Amino acid sequence: MRSNMMLLMAAAIWGLGFVAQRLGMDHMGPFTFNGLRFLLGALSLLPLLWWLKSRQPGQPAGDRRLLLTGGLIAGGVLFSAASLQQVGLLYTTAAKAGFITGLYIILVPVIGLALRHKTGANTWVGALIAMAGLYYLSVTEEFTIGYGDLLQVVGALFWAVHLLVLDHYSNRVAPIRLAGVQFVVCGLLSLATAFVIETPTVSGALAGWQALLYAGLVSVGIGYTLQVVGQRGAHPAHAAIILSLETVFAAIGGVLLLGEHLDERAIVGCALMLAGMLISQIRLRWWWKSRRDKVPSQS
Repeated sequence: MRSNMMLLMAAAIWGLGFVAQRLGMDHMGPFTFNGLRFLLGALSLLPLLWWLKSRQPGQPAGDRRLLLTGGLIAGGVLFSAASLQQVGLLYTTAAKAGFITGLYIILVPVIGLALRHKTGANTWVGALIAMAGLYYLSVTEEFTIGYGDLLQVVGALFWAVHLLVLDHYSNRVAPIRLAGVQFVVCGLLSLATAFVIETPTVSGALAGWQALLYAGLVSVGIGYTLQVVGQRGAHPAHAAIILSLETVFAAIGGVLLLGEHLDERAIVGCALMLAGMLISQIRLRWWWKSRRDKVPSQS
């Protein structure tokens, strides 16, 4: 229960993070905001990194090279995913962005097929339901999709790739160290882009300090720590289902804190997408077997 509560808190923090991301862009560009928040997130991991160093004082040179390689790759993919999400928030609501981003939960096992990972029928059933939800949520009656929603869909693909990259390297290097390196890489790439296409100012950063602190220290630092600690004692399927509730908290935050409105068509789409995400985490064969065992024989 304690682990599940930690994961639920992480989902709530990440979901409400969409609100902070929208508010932060009232004072600065999307790349400036991302650069500052990910560098703040990297700083927030320093206490954890210091604690790890005190427990594991030595690290082989080969591990450092692997850590740098994994951090550069993960950071590059994270930069792509976060940039698409942040720019997309300029053209869509936090509620929509949260639900569309949640598609990565289904895309991970689908992309994993190319890596010869096994997946069950629940993934395909969940994916079909989620795609129907995406249609109701984002596709208009004229069969067009909003620019912001489209960016979030492409971003969900990069979030899925990012998770697979982390899965590949997290078993070979310390996850907290890997997170720190990828946050620095993502932050530096974002700031470099900001100085090319935006005009970052100190006054803008100071004006949006509240959103930056939440998105950087709370969402990245505390949220990531809760996930790492919580997943140690939680069942993987339960963890995935609980973390998928991030989309619900994003919708709640958008409606209550930003005054966003979801019409009936959007609500139906959100409900279908959430159902698809949850179904994709449940093994239908186990569910069918349990149902079959409970039904008395008719012979």
